[in-house]
Amino acid sequence: MRRTEYYGDPAAPQANSLVPASNLLVQDEDGAILLQRRRDTGQWALPGGKQDIGESAAECAVQECLEETGIVAEITGLLGVYSNPAHIVVYSSNGEARQQFEVAYIGRPIGGEPTVNEEADGVRWVQPRNLDDYDIHPSMRQQIGDYLSGKYPFLG
Repeated sequence: MRRTEYYGDPAAPQANSLVPASNLLVQDEDGAILLQRRRDTGQWALPGGKQDIGESAAECAVQECLEETGIVAEITGLLGVYSNPAHIVVYSSNGEARQQFEVAYIGRPIGGEPTVNEEADGVRWVQPRNLDDYDIHPSMRQQIGDYLSGKYPFLG
């Protein structure tokens, strides 16, 4: 399945679905932020994914973090609700054009080891001063920026 993201692009297709998702910004005791490099886009991102029926948004964030990075984390706060209609994700496998809707949380690691998997071909702890060295999607940069600047919870 190929995934193409549009962010503020007037050429983006019209959304045809809206699926709730959760992200988790995990910061360790040294201040490093957990990032994963997505296999489908090659960009670095916070761990996260779509919410499944029967799980809460918070459970989704913790589960996606474990699945995508190997890190067990606990939620310590709410980063925000991100529902920008100009952020569209298109999936080539089924023609879905999804308007992103993410509940983002803040967390801390409590176990596990960084591990690559079928969704992520890289997992790293990155110091905030080094974030500019990484190709991070603008929506993820916004979430990280909101956290680092203390401008949260973001509601929009």
